[in-house]
Amino acid sequence: MSQTQFDVIVIGAGMSGSWAAKEFCEKGFKTLLLERGKNVRHVKDYPTANLYPWDLKHRGRLSFEVIKENPVASKCYAFREDTLHFFVKDKEHPYVQQKPFDWIRGYQVGGKSLMWARQTQRWSKYDFEGPGRDGFAVDWPIRYDDLAPYYSLVEQFVGISGNRDGLDTLPDGEFLPAYDLNCLEAHFKGEVQKHYPNRHVIKARCAHLSQPTALHLEQGRGQCLSRLLCERGCPFGAYFSANAVTIPWAQKTGNLTLVTDTVVESIVYDAEKKAATGVNVIDEKSGKRSFYQAKIIFVNAGTLNSNLILLNSKSERFPNGLGNDSGTLGKYVAFHNYRAHASAMFPGFKDVAVEGRKPSGIYMPRFKNVDSHQEKFKRGYAIDFYMYRSLINDDAAVGDELVKAMTLEKNYGPWRAGAQMMGETLPKESNFVSLHPQLKDKWGIPQLNISMDYDDNDEAMIADFFKEIRSMFTKAGFQNIDTSDSHQNPGLDIHEMGGIRMGKDPNTSMTNQWNQLHACTNVYVTDGACMTSTSTQNPSLTYMAITARAAQHAVEVMKGG
Repeated sequence: MSQTQFDVIVIGAGMSGSWAAKEFCEKGFKTLLLERGKNVRHVKDYPTANLYPWDLKHRGRLSFEVIKENPVASKCYAFREDTLHFFVKDKEHPYVQQKPFDWIRGYQVGGKSLMWARQTQRWSKYDFEGPGRDGFAVDWPIRYDDLAPYYSLVEQFVGISGNRDGLDTLPDGEFLPAYDLNCLEAHFKGEVQKHYPNRHVIKARCAHLSQPTALHLEQGRGQCLSRLLCERGCPFGAYFSANAVTIPWAQKTGNLTLVTDTVVESIVYDAEKKAATGVNVIDEKSGKRSFYQAKIIFVNAGTLNSNLILLNSKSERFPNGLGNDSGTLGKYVAFHNYRAHASAMFPGFKDVAVEGRKPSGIYMPRFKNVDSHQEKFKRGYAIDFYMYRSLINDDAAVGDELVKAMTLEKNYGPWRAGAQMMGETLPKESNFVSLHPQLKDKWGIPQLNISMDYDDNDEAMIADFFKEIRSMFTKAGFQNIDTSDSHQNPGLDIHEMGGIRMGKDPNTSMTNQWNQLHACTNVYVTDGACMTSTSTQNPSLTYMAITARAAQHAVEVMKGG
């Protein structure tokens, strides 16, 4: 094929896009993977991976100037002096906040798979059935059983540590050995089970190689050392990222063409063929425009950017954006509610301390409104916990006394616990993204206008979490229990979903059960934009499973001519 003609074009070299590229390359299809940002090669382009704190000018902290120039990005927990190079800077890629929204982005090969929190949970049958059961939004066109084999495929390749917990609210997967519970985590798990039989505390499942398999060693990866410097990029490939795993795997086939620093402007639709024929792109540095052709196009630019690309892909047939016969493009966007937190102190276990680190804490799957609507709010929430015992060091000394205080004498404080609600928000038509009619970026593409907010359902869920976490902590013997609402803007959860949602009815959705646009079936959308609802789980595992399933369908379509 020529340098501009391919079997498949995949837009976005992040979590889901790299998985799509891997699937097509393995099946022998010439695949173009387009990335708007720079190339980040595994190991070679992790400049801070092995630096000590004193190697960093501000010991890892952000300077006042950086915070001032990045009022949005600097709110992210992973935006630090050692990770600045992986985050979009606020001034470089502006967008319009019709309502406050903190859009956290990573424009590079690997996308946010370099900086993600690596927590991975399957959805359950209740999550896919929820919208159809409570009648809010539209029903999913797929169910858990449709996705289960693809969850297994992804888990085996990625490497997920966890236990087989036997819960129908959080199905088991293909797991590597789980990390142990510490004494307070085990105590809390036992107390919850004693007082709340329908609630379950489990070891959080995470994309870390606790014990690599032969496949992971073949990928060139090593065991996780629990350094917890993950957002710098892991030189061992011990946690999953597109850079370390899926992209190198696709490159080994010889079927992948990776083009970086290339912004996708729009997808081109041919009315006579009733299909998309390719994509218009702009060189990020020179501004030169080009056109790439393909039989199949996968859109994986990240939820909001995927919406932007389709909205900007206008034609006589689709004046309001590619495939937008339903008028739902850009609408019904949702996110996760991470505003509610709790902390407490535990008076016991004074003869026990913690040594070392682990990449995950403990997790309580959703336990409200699971199979029926019983609460004052729709849907539900999960809870993420961390429990530890901290050192209290005297850092006021000087010289040898300081060394002694910091290294030889270990004075421990009490055991402490923290909890965070992971709530499902409802997709609403009033939560939307659109193209701004006047403002454009430096390539002449309209800026994205974002309008999203919380509602009464979210407030009711927060109030319920505060009540339940106080009750659970009290029954487990915790003291000094405190709850707080961060009032953070939508977006800081970094789990925005929807806008190109899946559905059974072309009149109320954008894509079908195979993630094809209803009105343009050679275009697939398999990143967060395709999600019909958000559930409570971290979404990346589901994105990859959906992508694997859709890619297999596209392969069958192409083989069938």
